[in-house]
Amino acid sequence: MPFIDIFAWIVLLVVAATLVATFVALGVMPGRIARRRGHPWAQAVTVGSWATLIFGFVFWPLILVWAYVDAPAKRDAGG
Repeated sequence: MPFIDIFAWIVLLVVAATLVATFVALGVMPGRIARRRGHPWAQAVTVGSWATLIFGFVFWPLILVWAYVDAPAKRDAGG
């Protein structure tokens, strides 16, 4: 095998590893943000993040926004 073939395989492996690392980082990010901020539905944010990445990237930005938005505080029924 000439040097250029070996170099091409190394580049291919680095690109593949970078893609996998990016996918994992994007899947973990909203869940970590939600847990760090004390979000009441942090586990749902985590599941939503992975689900949107696996089944399509369209709703992932919405999940990221959800990680930053807390649930509204409940008001008392009494006056």
